[in-house]
Amino acid sequence: QVQLVESGGGLVQAGGSLRLSCAASGLTFGTYAMGWFRQAPGKETEYVGCMSRNGINTYYAGSVKGRFTISRDNGKNTVYVQMNRLKPEDTAVYYCAAKRDCIGGIDVRSYDYRGQGTQVTVSS
Repeated sequence: QVQLVESGGGLVQAGGSLRLSCAASGLTFGTYAMGWFRQAPGKETEYVGCMSRNGINTYYAGSVKGRFTISRDNGKNTVYVQMNRLKPEDTAVYYCAAKRDCIGGIDVRSYDYRGQGTQVTVSS
């Protein structure tokens, strides 16, 4: 049974930082690209970024590029997103998802598995 469990969310002031983690189990982690998505209340799911299986290639949405950094530790079956210079509009539930590669990775429906998410709230 595949599980993706996010952690690290919380309340932070604008300009602050958070690091989210996503621990995977039940799958061969190194054979999956890992994506991050977010969903704010009343809004559609938004792509944050995707990291390739070996961690060499990473893709970001324009709204987070330069502020967010995705990384992974295949030995720990964990993917991270370091979020810096946070803005109130970054407030959302963030969740990770797994698929074989990042091709078409902006569409959450293309992923094989996804976690339940962790809340990030950025106050102004």
